[in-house]
Amino acid sequence: MAKIKKISADSAYTKRFFYPQESAVEKPFNWKQMARLLNYLKPYMKTLVPLAMAVMLINMIVRLTVPILIGDYVVDRAIADRNTTLLMYLIIGIAVLYLANYIANRYRIKIVNTLGQKTIYDLREELFSHVQRLSHNFFDNRSAGSILVRILNDVNSLQELFTNGIINLLMDMMMLIGIVAILFFLSPQLALAVLVILPVMFYISTKLRRNIRRSWQDVRLQKSRLNSHLNESIQGVRITQSFIQEEENTQYFNGVNANNFEKERLAMKKSAYFGPFVELSNAIGTVILIAYGSHLIINETISVGIFVSFAFYLGMFWEPISRLGQIYNQLLVAMASSERIFEFLDEQPNVDEKDDALPFNDMTGHITFDHVRFSYDDERIALHDISLDIKPGTTVALVGHTGSGKSTIANLISRFYDPTNGRVLIDGQDLRDMKVQSLRSHISVVLQDTFIFSGSIMENIRFGRPEATDEEVMDSAKIVGAHEFIMRLANGYETEVEERGNILSAGERQLLSFARALLANPKILILDEATASIDTEAEMKIQEALKKLLKGRTAIMIAHRLSTIREADNIIVLEHGEILEQGNHNQLIEHEGEYYQLVKSQFEMLDEL
Repeated sequence: MAKIKKISADSAYTKRFFYPQESAVEKPFNWKQMARLLNYLKPYMKTLVPLAMAVMLINMIVRLTVPILIGDYVVDRAIADRNTTLLMYLIIGIAVLYLANYIANRYRIKIVNTLGQKTIYDLREELFSHVQRLSHNFFDNRSAGSILVRILNDVNSLQELFTNGIINLLMDMMMLIGIVAILFFLSPQLALAVLVILPVMFYISTKLRRNIRRSWQDVRLQKSRLNSHLNESIQGVRITQSFIQEEENTQYFNGVNANNFEKERLAMKKSAYFGPFVELSNAIGTVILIAYGSHLIINETISVGIFVSFAFYLGMFWEPISRLGQIYNQLLVAMASSERIFEFLDEQPNVDEKDDALPFNDMTGHITFDHVRFSYDDERIALHDISLDIKPGTTVALVGHTGSGKSTIANLISRFYDPTNGRVLIDGQDLRDMKVQSLRSHISVVLQDTFIFSGSIMENIRFGRPEATDEEVMDSAKIVGAHEFIMRLANGYETEVEERGNILSAGERQLLSFARALLANPKILILDEATASIDTEAEMKIQEALKKLLKGRTAIMIAHRLSTIREADNIIVLEHGEILEQGNHNQLIEHEGEYYQLVKSQFEMLDEL
């Protein structure tokens, strides 16, 4: 067996997967947060919740009534007086009550399960919908695995609370109140005697709360780390195998898994303290009942029937007490999970849309950068006082070394980020004054690392415009030169491409992304290294397709392969977030500046090949 690598707080793993947002924090029980969680029951307050409460009351009434019937009527009256007729009626009556309790309990389980599932469905839908609308910087600071934990595991952790916990909590609390009231009604002396252990039990259980709560927070945190590592390992499995790091990665996973196991074991261990303590309290109460109850019977202070009723109620009393301990554990898990869920729900997009934002009704694609400065953080400035004027229908190429600010300009046009200073305008309108959805409906983006969804070729192209007909999809594919390879596939446009389009080559995936962008019929087209994954033969087809694709559209092309931008109307050379020079290909070559050097170096590399 491979030796497990321990994961310490300052290990490389922790630095890769531990985010400030994921830290466990010691906090008191948050009643406002609990109220917010219960708010998800509101849509069902007129339907499922009243039904659940009704059947719960039937359960409670039957359970509280039967011990009185057994003690007072069966023992003290029917049996004491040897009244067989009364005994028979009582037996039938108790049987009918238990049957009603069975039916009510069956419906209660069905109703609360439906209630729980619907509530979890609503919560997960809201969380996913909210996360999809968050700004790019949210995803820049978190791994995909940690986000998946929130949407899947953390929401699932609330299922038991909504399914059984809340209704059981109400029922058990009402049961306890009812039992205590009946016990004091039957015999105050005996009630005080058997319940004397409660203050001690309350004190000890209170001491456990903080420790148990912190343990469950640690469990949620460790699960997030586990999922983050697992997600990255699966996504990067080809790199892992290429560098023969399977054993190393397995040891890392074993270490993370061992940490997860240990955190969960400790949390379960601490949570399990409550059950045995309740059993001990039950045992002490039973001993007191037998000893003191027998004394009261001998002195004729209480009857045998009251003693029997007490025995029933005492057994029933510790059952909800024990369940309350389990429910409290559910509440702790729910609090740990809901804190993380609400943290995401409270996250607001950095790209905020004004209440009076306007739509783009008829965009022409005139883009203006007015003294734009942008930084991803206080230390890393991506753009320095950039001013640009991109006319409608023109093609502008952005070139420069990695980190020069090319993709940042493209991201600002799509308003994935807002400028730190200055303005970005389209058709003279500041993007911060416009509706985000309206803006992006006029823009198509083609990336170097294009994303292909699971599904058919047809569905992937149609993703750009869901209402498009099959003929329109095929026409887009034909224009960009994708139709030929699609028809060579087993099922043509209905071929399932699997996750991330694994059955396609990088060039084929890129051609599909071109078809997707064209089908959306955008006014502005952004090509971010879009031809980098296409071979020379495919590039020639793309160049022809681009002429049709770019016609009548404002295009922003980002490319290291300079041969793809020779025909651009304007080429802007960037360096460290500043514009070094701009002009068309011939002008920049004549100038013999930075662009000239870039072109020269690429041709020299080709000559060497």
